[in-house]
Amino acid sequence: MIRVVLADDQALIRIGLRQLIESAEDIEVAAEAGDGAEAVRLAAETRADVVLMDIRMPGVDGLEATRRISAAEDLAGVKVLILTTFEADEYVYEALRAGASGFLVKDTDPGELLQAVRVVARGDALLSPAITRRLIADIASRPRPGAAPSRERLGRLTHRELEVLTLVGTGLSNDEIAARLFLSPLTAKTHVSRVLTKLAARDRAQLVVAAYEAGLVTPGTV
Repeated sequence: MIRVVLADDQALIRIGLRQLIESAEDIEVAAEAGDGAEAVRLAAETRADVVLMDIRMPGVDGLEATRRISAAEDLAGVKVLILTTFEADEYVYEALRAGASGFLVKDTDPGELLQAVRVVARGDALLSPAITRRLIADIASRPRPGAAPSRERLGRLTHRELEVLTLVGTGLSNDEIAARLFLSPLTAKTHVSRVLTKLAARDRAQLVVAAYEAGLVTPGTV
């Protein structure tokens, strides 16, 4: 059973999310939080698998809460799935850097939301091509000098791994990468795992950031 903490300062939204999640046989709501500090505390107390996190909350917001969860050793297994309005939120890139594993817009189809929780819970990142396009545009508007992966780390990647990193950066799934490079899905997954290790990336979401900052993906190519 996947245990989820709902973190949103609007009770009405939490009620809707709870009803949706409780309709799934394999997911349950472990707790509800009205702010980021409470989300961090409840994630630890309930041994949650996923925190469904709003970014804009009073006090400790979702960005800081995500950072705290990612930094806490006892919360290493907790994944953060951000709920965002994209058009308004300005902290998407920062949340990725803080350790978020995925993003959903609040008008996402209910079935897609449940599947997103499952995807993130099993350790994959949730970044669709559409979200990746927005992410890269956001990165482009606020570049961070010196944030790119070191030449030494990039130099550890084989030619094939650089190809895979580039495709991850455009938002492709393992199956899509396999089809593009004429590989088996298992081989594609193995390449992605090796790239994660060599770049010391937390998850697939951070590979998107690395691909952009290394110049492998640029705005307009996704």
